[in-house]
Amino acid sequence: MKRHYLFVVLAVLLASLAVVAAPSYAKDKDKGETGRLLTGRVLDHQDNPLSDAVVYLSNTRTHAVKTYIVGPDGNYRFPALSPNIDYEVYAQYKGKKSDTKTVSQFDDRQRVSINLKIDTR
Repeated sequence: MKRHYLFVVLAVLLASLAVVAAPSYAKDKDKGETGRLLTGRVLDHQDNPLSDAVVYLSNTRTHAVKTYIVGPDGNYRFPALSPNIDYEVYAQYKGKKSDTKTVSQFDDRQRVSINLKIDTR
């Protein structure tokens, strides 16, 4: 009997630990949310799209970097970003670089749009 009781207590503790230790993004998935979406365009000083520009997205916590090569429309897209992390984004085109912009964890928008301008003159 004592062995059975010990087994039940252990099972309850492990189940409780699993719920507490579950990643925070799991809660978002239950709600149908899959993280934040960052979109935007890479433009020159006359607001023309810069195709083949490279957009860099850096996770400020881990310093992991993702890249995106824009198409003819100049659009870029980074889906499923963690809402609890700050990100820095900038673009490069033919050796020129845009200003670096920050996506803050304190900005609670699910969709963030940032246009990046590069002076190609």
